[in-house]
Amino acid sequence: MQILATLFIDDISMRETSNSLTRIDLTGVQFTTSVSDDFPLVIAPHLVVLIHSEAGGTGSGVLEVTYQLNDVEIARNVQPLQIQPSQFAYRLIRAELELNEPCTVYANCRIDTGNTITIPYTVEASA
Repeated sequence: MQILATLFIDDISMRETSNSLTRIDLTGVQFTTSVSDDFPLVIAPHLVVLIHSEAGGTGSGVLEVTYQLNDVEIARNVQPLQIQPSQFAYRLIRAELELNEPCTVYANCRIDTGNTITIPYTVEASA
């Protein structure tokens, strides 16, 4: 299995085309957010992970997402994956992140002991 993409989003929806093909629609793809609440605060951004299960593979694995701030793990999500070989799937991860000040949090995503994909998420105070 391999991760094809990881993105912070507002929403995800599935639809079928007239040819019976599946489409995934992502809205509000973002790498930065602005918050009007005072720090410290808790945010819960949505992270979508798009996954492909290779032909000839087992179709199973474990997805691990860790969130790091200043090299310290502040949240972790681990979940089993069962995806039919040659198929695609997505997983939506929503972690509650406790933040004391504006910062950049890094989501580190991997399947089993594979390569890690890191995506930054910057939280700014609104003016």
